[in-house]
Amino acid sequence: MNSDVTVGRAIIRTQLWLTAVFATTAIYAAVVFNTTAQWVGAVTAMVLFAVGVAAFLWAFWTAVQRSRTEDISVTQLFLLVGEPTPATVRRPMLIALAVQVIVATATALARPNGPDGSPGSSLAVGFLVPMLGLGLNGLWAAIHGRFGERARRAD
Repeated sequence: MNSDVTVGRAIIRTQLWLTAVFATTAIYAAVVFNTTAQWVGAVTAMVLFAVGVAAFLWAFWTAVQRSRTEDISVTQLFLLVGEPTPATVRRPMLIALAVQVIVATATALARPNGPDGSPGSSLAVGFLVPMLGLGLNGLWAAIHGRFGERARRAD
């Protein structure tokens, strides 16, 4: 098996699995749209947002430590742009992030009003979930990305 695929496999699997959990619960909440379904969708979205924030902070802390000796950009870290991230990792991670954005948008637009007709819906909480994708992308890159050496200034 290609070493690029095995490096950080747990983070990649977590990203894919949690994206599937979000898509399932958000679509369930949009289709059924009763109080229980809305709670399931909203609580799932908030938990995934919290996991994303924790992963984002862990990634940021790790990247700051590495940036003392390595040249790391924000786009390389959270959007997996460029050489530090192999395509075999970049592709599934960015697809999962895109699915999070698409599901959040589609489910919120499908039910823009509450069950009683009032404006707003608990499904809008799904817009917080892409923080999960950004956080896990950053975590993978901060731990496993191969960045270039930081240029030394001649002071």
